[in-house]
Parts: sequence; structure tokens; C-alpha cells
Amino acid sequence: MKQLLNKLTLKWKIFAYLLGFCAILLFILWMFQTVLLDSFYRGIKVMEIKNNTGIIVNNIDSENLSDLITAIAQNGEVSIEIINDQGVDLFSTDGTNTSHTISFQEKMDIIDRAQAQNGEYIKYTLEEAAPKPTIGGFSSKIPADSIPSRQSIVYAKIVTTSSGSTEAILMSSQISPVNATVTTLRYQLYLITAVMIMLAVFLALLIARRVSKPIEEINKSAKELAAGNYNIQFNGKGFREIGELSDTLNKAAADLSKVEGLRRELMANISHDMRTPLALIYSYAEVMHDFPEEITANQTQIIMDETQRLTSLVNDVMDISKLESGTQELSISEFNLTKSIDETTKRLAELVKKEGYALTFNYTGDVLVLADETKITQVYYNLLLNAIHYTGKDKTIAVSQAVTNDTVRIEVTDTGEGIAPEEQAYIWDRYYKIDKKHKRPVTGTGLGLSIVSKIIKLHGGNCGVDSTVGKGSTFWFSLKISL
Repeated sequence: MKQLLNKLTLKWKIFAYLLGFCAILLFILWMFQTVLLDSFYRGIKVMEIKNNTGIIVNNIDSENLSDLITAIAQNGEVSIEIINDQGVDLFSTDGTNTSHTISFQEKMDIIDRAQAQNGEYIKYTLEEAAPKPTIGGFSSKIPADSIPSRQSIVYAKIVTTSSGSTEAILMSSQISPVNATVTTLRYQLYLITAVMIMLAVFLALLIARRVSKPIEEINKSAKELAAGNYNIQFNGKGFREIGELSDTLNKAAADLSKVEGLRRELMANISHDMRTPLALIYSYAEVMHDFPEEITANQTQIIMDETQRLTSLVNDVMDISKLESGTQELSISEFNLTKSIDETTKRLAELVKKEGYALTFNYTGDVLVLADETKITQVYYNLLLNAIHYTGKDKTIAVSQAVTNDTVRIEVTDTGEGIAPEEQAYIWDRYYKIDKKHKRPVTGTGLGLSIVSKIIKLHGGNCGVDSTVGKGSTFWFSLKISL
């Protein structure tokens, strides 16, 4: 059964569950209205007799006891007798509520049993079948066996009065036959069952369709998304959870589309960056091969520079791969961050001085940090390259160091066009570029900001950007100072 349910679609599973629930309700209804009806009726009758007996016991010494007993006998359709321990009737109703006559010997036997069973006793008696009815002096042809027998219940309660005497309260009542009621209910249940089954099938199909249809549509769209159609739209409606799932999948589709576009752009940029140095290396190597006597230092330097550029590109791609896979290990040690920043600034300033760039570093004192010196130098180096790539026409880059409490913050400021607020959240993505027109940088690979973000996070630090469109940007990172 479980394997069969697992093979069903959601629609038919819901249908099966709802139909099963309806069948359980019908089963319970049949059980209570037919099989258990007689037991419930008996139980309720006994409870009523006991409650009425309790009222009499509580008022056994009352002057209005006879009025109370008469009222109970009439309202509860019971016969009541109060007998002393000698078997003498102290009070009794007229006994019209039961056709069963209790003999003196029966009364005494019931009282003895009550005394032996903690002061109360219940006895059921089966009355003889009623005589055949007659119509106009003729006997009815109804068989005597088909006329139901009636039962009576006799309840005895032993009570001690305030005077110390022991009395017995006998309360008897007829238990009406429920056969006719059960038969009537059974025919009603046939009709109710037929109506409920039809309604259950209709409602189960309606609910199953309503619940499963939006999920089926989302599943269909998800298959298209898995096939590479990132422009698919999820339109789940009808339930809040379905709507939230639809919105989540739409966002996932948009993010996947963006990632796919950026991946293609990155591959194109990397291909461009690799193609240029490879072409230069090949052309100069070809010249050197054809004209070995004309080899110059400038030609070999170009080959060396372009080889270095390719090495940097491969290293950056490998670094990103290691950082994202979690296999990058840090070599933590205490070092002078200020000195490292100053040396890197001077070294890069000398490299780009011929192209008119001016780099400055402002600080008030040396700061020691506990970190991986090589990785932190790489972070700063990438921020400098980014600033050189995007700074304004004045080609100035200002670097500063600020200490606040136990944190040091390094800021790299350029005078470029700035970054729009809606773009700032994406610049740390490994595939993202604000300037969609790819330019070959002075050096480096264009993957720097993604590497910066991941290295700083590994060190438990923070990084960010403060930028104003038209005025430039300030990229920064912060680390804990070594105490």
C-alpha cells in the first residue's frame, strides 16, 4: 500500500487521503448510531437513575420528600419505593412507569445484594413480549417473535437516615427497545452514506486539484529552469506557502541567470587576457627563432612580462577556487601591517610612475596584526590595482591607516566615477564588473575584489566600499590589532 501511494501523484494522494478520512468518519458514525446505540442508551439511563437516587438520598430526612419523589417519578418515568430493613414499604409511587411487578421476595433479594455490594445494586429484568395487537376484533398476523421484548432496570441504594435507621431506595424503569430506532437510523445512514460519498468524491477531487495544480505548474517551470532556461517565471498562486516558494524560485532563477551571464563574461575576459600575452609571446618567440642574431633585451623582457601576467591570472583563478572550496590554509603570524602597506605602496608607485600615477600613504604609527602576511599583502595589492584601474584623470590614489580601539582600518581612495548604490552590493562577486567594456588592466587579472572579500572573511575582519557617483570611491578593510 505504501509503495502504491509513493507512485501516485500529489493530486491523487490528496484525493486518496481525503476519501480515506471520509470513510473513517462514516465508519465511526455507523458504529455509534447502530452497534453502540443500545450500550449508550443503557448507560445514560443508568446515569439518570443514579443521579435521581442521589437527590433522594440527600433529601431523605426532608419533610417534602414525598413531593420530591413524586416529581422525580413523573419527570424521569421511573417507579420509586422506599423500604425499611423489615421489608415494609415506607413510600412508593403508583408503579405505572413499568409493567414489571417486583415481588416481595425479589425486593428482599435485591436489598440483600445491595448490602453485600457497598450499598448499591443494579438488576436487569427481561419482560415478556407484548400480546399480539388486534384490529377490529381480528388478531394481527404479525409473528410473536417479531414483537420486541422489553427490559426493565432495578436499582437499589442503601441509605442510613439521621435517626439511625437503614432504608433501601428501589428505583425501577423500563428500558425502551431500540431495535426500531436502530432500523430507522440504519435506513437514514444508507441515504447519508450515499450523499456523503458523492460529496466526498467531489470535494476530494476539487481540493486535490486546487492544491496540486500550482505545485504541478511550479514543478514544470522548475524542470525548464534545470534545463537552462533562466528566464522562466514561477506563478504559484492559491496558498501563501506556494506564493513564497514561487517568489523564492523566481529570485533563484534571476540569480542563476545573473551568475550565468557573469560566468560567460568572466570566461570572455579571461580568454581576452590570455589571448593577448600568448599572441605577444608567440610573435616575439617567432622573431627570435627566425632572426636569432637580432634578439634584444626588450624582446625577452616582453616575453617575461607577459608570462608573468599569465602566471598572475592562473594564480588568481586558483586562489578563488581554493577560497571557495575551503581548502585555503592561512599561515598566521604577527607582523608589522604598516610597514608591509608602505613597502607595497612604494613598490607599485615606482611601477606605475611612468604612466603618471601618484600614490600616497598616510599613517601616524606602526600597527602590528596577527594574520597571514602574504594574504593580507595580496588584499592590499588588489585594492591598489583596482584603484589604479578606475581612478580619475588626475591619476591620484590616497592610502590611509586609521586605528580605532582594537581595530586598524586601511582605506584606498581613488578619484574615479564612483559606484552607484544599487551596484555596490555586487562588486564583491567573482564575476561582477561595473564597467561592462573589458579593458586590459595595468597588471593583475580583474578578479581582485572577490579575492579581497574572501581573504578578509577568513581572517574574521570586515571590508567594504564608500562611494559617491562622480566623486570617486574608498575601498577599505579592517583587522584586529595584535595586543
